[in-house]
This record gives sequence, C-alpha cells and structure tokens, in this order.
Amino acid sequence: MCSDLFPPIEFISIDCGSTSNYTDPRTGLEWISDNGIMNHGKPVEVKNPNGKWVQYRRRRDFPIDSKKYCYNLSTKERRRYIVRATFQYGRLENEDSFPKFELYLDATKWSTVTILDASRIYVEEMIIRAPSSSIDVCICCATTGSPFISTVELRPLNLSMYATDYEDSFFLKLAARVNFGAPTEDALRYPDDPYDRIWDSDLVKRQNFLVGMAPGTVGINTSYRKNIDIQTREYPPVKVMQTAVVGKEGTLSYRLNLEDFPANARAYAYFAEIEDLGANETRKFKLIMHPDMSDYSNAVVNIAENANGSYRLYEPSYMNVSLDFVLSFSFVKTRDSTQGPLLNAIEISKYLKIESKTESQDVAVLNFLRSMSAGSSWTNEGGDPCVPAQWEWVTCSSTSPPRITKIALSGKNLKGEIPSEINNMEELTELWLDGNSLTGPLPDISHLVKLKIVYIQNNSFSGKIPQALLTGKVIFSLVHLRNLQKKTSHQKSNNHGSSLRTGIKPSTAYSISRENWKGSFGTVYYGQMKDGKEVAVKIMADSSSHLTQQFVTEARALIRKGDVVSIVDPVLIGNAKIESIWRIAEVAIQCVQQRAVSRPKMQEVILAIQEGIKIEKGDGAHKLSGSGSSKAQSSRKTLLTSFLEIESPHLSNDCLAPAAR
Repeated sequence: MCSDLFPPIEFISIDCGSTSNYTDPRTGLEWISDNGIMNHGKPVEVKNPNGKWVQYRRRRDFPIDSKKYCYNLSTKERRRYIVRATFQYGRLENEDSFPKFELYLDATKWSTVTILDASRIYVEEMIIRAPSSSIDVCICCATTGSPFISTVELRPLNLSMYATDYEDSFFLKLAARVNFGAPTEDALRYPDDPYDRIWDSDLVKRQNFLVGMAPGTVGINTSYRKNIDIQTREYPPVKVMQTAVVGKEGTLSYRLNLEDFPANARAYAYFAEIEDLGANETRKFKLIMHPDMSDYSNAVVNIAENANGSYRLYEPSYMNVSLDFVLSFSFVKTRDSTQGPLLNAIEISKYLKIESKTESQDVAVLNFLRSMSAGSSWTNEGGDPCVPAQWEWVTCSSTSPPRITKIALSGKNLKGEIPSEINNMEELTELWLDGNSLTGPLPDISHLVKLKIVYIQNNSFSGKIPQALLTGKVIFSLVHLRNLQKKTSHQKSNNHGSSLRTGIKPSTAYSISRENWKGSFGTVYYGQMKDGKEVAVKIMADSSSHLTQQFVTEARALIRKGDVVSIVDPVLIGNAKIESIWRIAEVAIQCVQQRAVSRPKMQEVILAIQEGIKIEKGDGAHKLSGSGSSKAQSSRKTLLTSFLEIESPHLSNDCLAPAAR
C-alpha cells in the first residue's frame, strides 16, 4: 500500500455538514466534522448522495446574502499544498434553483461554482505555495440558489513537486488530470496516490470533458504485475502509470474543454513503456496541437530511450503555454516507428494570479480590536477583511493591496486600550469607537494624515490629548470634560497638559460660545451641550492651506523584509538574490524534520541547489506573460541532471515542448 510514502496524518479533511468525525472505510482517511469550525450556515441532508463516499451524504448551506463564509486552514509558509473544495447538491426541491456562487482562496477568486447536474460531484482544486501560516477557503456572492459546500481538503506535497518560476505571483488551478487506459470509470486517489490527487478515468463521458477519440485507440495495462519507476519530480501514482492508451492505427487524438480558458497554463504529459517491444520494434511519435502549433511538433518522443529503459517514467512538461478553451491534441507515430503512440496520463493547470490581501498592518489592528470583545458575534467574520466582501464594521479602499479607511465599532462592548499600532493605518479617515468601555490614553495618531472624523464618546479615557487631534485637520469633539484642563483664550495651542475622558460627534454640539484656541490645521471651540455638558470642538481648516503639505510630509513608509534575511550572513546581503536563498532554505528546513518521510530525497536537495544557482545566474527570471504568449528559457543539461535522471526542460524559441534525449 502506497500510503507509507507520505504521512496522511498531515492531511486536513473536513466533511462540511457532518455531525461527527469518522474514518472513511474506502480510503482509511480521518474526516472531521465542521461543527465548531464553521459557525454559520446549517447542515443539510443530501437527497440523493453518492453512495460510494460518506462525505457526500450531507452538505452545509449558507445564507443568501452579501457576506462571505470561510474555512481557515493551517499551513506551513512556503510549503506547497493541494487545496480542494468539492460540491454535490443532490436532488432539487420544487422551489429550488441550481446554485451559482463564488469560491475564493484568501483574496483570490478561485472559481464560479455553477451546479448544472445535481448528482455530479464538482471538484475545484489548486496547487499553491502557502503565502502564510494559514489560508482561507471562502464561499460568497450567490447569483442563484443557496451557496453550499461538501468538503474542504488540504494535502501537503513533497518539496520539489509542481514548482514553477511564477509561484510567488500565481497559483496553479487544476483544469484536467486524466488517467488514460483506466479499467473503470472510478477516479483514482488515496491510498493509490499517496498525495491524494484525484485522477479522472478516461472512460467517463460527460459534457465538456474528454471527447474525440481516434479510431484504433486501445487501452492497455501491465495487469499490475510489473512495477513502474516513478522517481521524478511529480511522482504520479504507480497505478496510473500501469495503464495507458495506444494508437493501433498510428494516432491518439482527443479534444478537451478547459474551464476558464484561454489562459496560460502549466502542462504535464506522463509516459511509461509498459509493453515488451521486440528487438526490431520501435515506438516513436510527435505531439501535434490543433490549430497547428508547429513549435510543439519538433520533438520526437521515444519513451524507453527518453526514460532510459522500459517501465520507467518519462515526464516532459510545458512550463508556460497558452491554451484555448478547446484543447485539441494528437500524438502521431513517425514514419520509422513500428508501434503507435502511447499515453499514460496528463495534467493541465491554469496560472491564476494571486490577488493582494488587505495590508497586514491594518489586519493586525483589526484582529486586536476583535480580541477586545471576545465572544461577541460580530468578531466571527472570517477571511480577509476586505475581499471578496467587506466585514460589516469596516470600509476598504479599492487599492491593491486594500487598506482600511473606516472602522465602525460604536457600542460593540470593546474593553481595554486602543492599540498603539493604529497609528500605522495611514489610509484611515474615520474612527468610530463611541459607546464602549475603552480606557487609558488615546494613542499617538500623528501618521494618520487622512483621518477626518474621530467619534469616541461614552468611554473612560484618561491621559493627554494627542497633539495630532489638537493640530491636525480632524473633525472631532470631546464630552464629559470632568478632568479636561480647559484652556482660556490666552493659553498656547501646544499645551500638552490636557487630559480627556470621552468624545462626541461634532454635529451634536450646541451653543458654541467662543473660539478657544487655534492649532496649525484647525480651530478648536469651547461650547456646551443642551444638557449643560461642556464640549470642545475642532473644525477643519481650509483644505487649501499650505500647511497641509507640511503635515503630510511627516508620514513615514515602513520597509518590510522577508524573514529569511535575519538568518543570512550579512556578507551576502546585496550580493545574493533572496529567492535563491529561499530555495535553499526550503530544503534545509525540511532536512531537519523528525520524521524520515518528511525529509527530502537527495535528488530534491540537489534540485533545490540547482534551482538556486539558476536564479543567481538569472536563467529563471522570466515574467509570466498575461497576453497568452509563452516565453522560453534557455536550454541546459548538466551532468548532475543526467546522473540523477531529473528532466531539465528542453525548449524551442517560443514555448516548451517535450523532447527526446
């Protein structure tokens, strides 16, 4: 059993809507209920569940509203993972309509989930390099029907698997993963694939899937008697490589519809010679793309020669290729070949641009404010504060990354002191914290040059009034001045001895009697409320004042560095590329794992070093084209890659193509 190759204990498998934890009898995987993980929505029994899989007997439905509902998954930063969400709706009721809604990973739109077949299990999968210590899988924005989800899954990958030159900026969204020559229509997954990838059978016939099979296409297998050497970067499962299709009449031809294409893609082809050819028999063929893309037809594939023997994996890949919605491809034998082409499996993934999450220093303040009212329902909103839907109590900018422009927490049972880090929220224009139990002094807000409204009445503040409130262009007012040291007209505006208790909205001030003092950016007035309470009101000065620019220039930009810098020899700073250091650091971190199965193979260590050298030399410094064209890297072959049988990409002038050695 292949499961010994990788510890399934690191898998996260959430059965959404399940009432209890259980072990799946088909796979042996442990599934956990989302009770206690997800506090929104409701569990629903599926009317016609897929009987083969326990996890599709129930689902979780969410309200039809503008909010988002998120599952937070713990990750190890910069490690690669498969992230998967699945959906089976079951039989529609009379009043139901087919659901259509959005799926997000963090701030990146993952997919529009459209249910057209109630009995089908819809699978959405991405391969990511974790950007932080956790990720959020979010459901939102229903167009029709009720948004729902069946499962959420996270599967860690080995170090070198699915590495690309673009993973800092792009996720890989799976478009197709097909097992050719499959014995049944059942998909192949764990434990046959120790990483629990789902390999669809080529026997499945459905709309927008694999069609157009050429005459003479025959499925073959090794009857599972012979093992296949799969020791390459992506480690396809042995059972997938033990089956294939061959073109007995000289051609293998297919048409595959790719969701969300045209787009740039990473594609893999998997070949293993699993027929015992005679001494005078050969199998040579070329790939032909339709419409004609001659750049892909230059290389001749000879599987046994490319893989250095039969029953060994040959895994050519296309790093960055532009594909249309309809992918038509053929493998055609060469004139000097005695045998038709052979294909074991393919994988195609779309490059999906990673969208910026809300500025981290803003999020840190919001999370601190949530901790000040632990247990309150308003603190349960998950995911990113701004994307794909804003939390109810914040307003966000439309910039990238989004910034918080307004915090509205009036009467939300906040207790404690306002965090000093609020001074880092440079885009904040409004702060509404009235009607809480806030204490201590108001923090420094000298960096908040865009702040216009501060609303802080009915709290228990003490201490000095921040100078920025006295001299900045901020509309604010103070009430309950029991301990406020009131100024007279002859006192100076830079008096720092004032203390305060709370504040009010300036529009409610009444009977403003006289100008009390003038600051650099506005005038402060003394007055009284209708009930006799004393107030101080600052009125914003003319926006054309030349002093505005003087105040703005005091704002400071923070330089943020990656954590890897702190462990680098200072001599290397400026003399080495951070990305190359990260590549080496990744494998070094894995080398000290306690469990042997978690440590990389020597092949992977050498590969990481090779990739680091490539980055230092500038060989991999290509940007992913958004226009649909592919740009090739320079061809290279090293003694180490030959010795280790690690396939280096062979490239034409414009795009990657499989090539025989």
